[in-house]
Amino acid sequence: MTVPMTVRILPTGVMQTDQTWLLLKGGQTIVDRHHRDAPPPWVDCPTHAVLIDHPEGRVLWDTGVPRDWEQRWEPTGFHDFFPVTDDPAGPGYLDGAIAALELAPSDIDLLVLSHLHFDHAANASLFAGGKTRILASSDEIEGARAIEGYSAGAHIVSDYAGLDLEPVSGDVELLPGVKLIQTPGHTWGTMSLQVDLPEEGTKIFASDAVYLSESWGPPAVGAAIVWDNLRWLESVEKLRGIVEQTGAEIIFGHDAGQYDAMRLSPEGVYR
Repeated sequence: MTVPMTVRILPTGVMQTDQTWLLLKGGQTIVDRHHRDAPPPWVDCPTHAVLIDHPEGRVLWDTGVPRDWEQRWEPTGFHDFFPVTDDPAGPGYLDGAIAALELAPSDIDLLVLSHLHFDHAANASLFAGGKTRILASSDEIEGARAIEGYSAGAHIVSDYAGLDLEPVSGDVELLPGVKLIQTPGHTWGTMSLQVDLPEEGTKIFASDAVYLSESWGPPAVGAAIVWDNLRWLESVEKLRGIVEQTGAEIIFGHDAGQYDAMRLSPEGVYR
């Protein structure tokens, strides 16, 4: 008997940040953690990964933030704008989330990176050199590989340097019931993930194609970190069309309220 597909949402570190990074409203300016009491408010900005247990293999979507975020992000200045609230020695990171399921990085067959920003690809090197295939959008790979120096924007070269990244072009059915959707705009090659679960229906993990429920609208509301606003808006409307067609639940990239309501791993599972 074939084991049905299941999904687990893994906690991978909670940042805090000025809400303006995630949601642009009139008159706002961005402040760092030393001025967090000045309006607009600082908010929790959770990160997550998605683990798909599929009859044809185990798939991981994204990798969250690194335990050494303070040191790794200091050259970019992002350590002051996105400090992580989780104790670096504690369990709230990807390696801890995987271990809580009695798994190791070597148990992952496919790692798919929605894009290569510092809060989504930071732990990708855990899966290098083994059996895990690592996939990202061809446009994202091309853009990221052209960066010179330590970083550019929210891309940190050491997060993905040396990885054997397999390119994905167009919307692709990765496995039966698992689809990668090209949703550029946030970055050159941001992707979203569609999973058609046998019992609970379709879930779309938007990653940073849509940060928050407030971003979703309609009308969609932009953010400070967007490479191409027009393509971002086109991607939001593309996802909206899929949701209308399928009745899917959409899971936003960094929505604290939604995150708190989700059934998180290791106890939580979606079937």
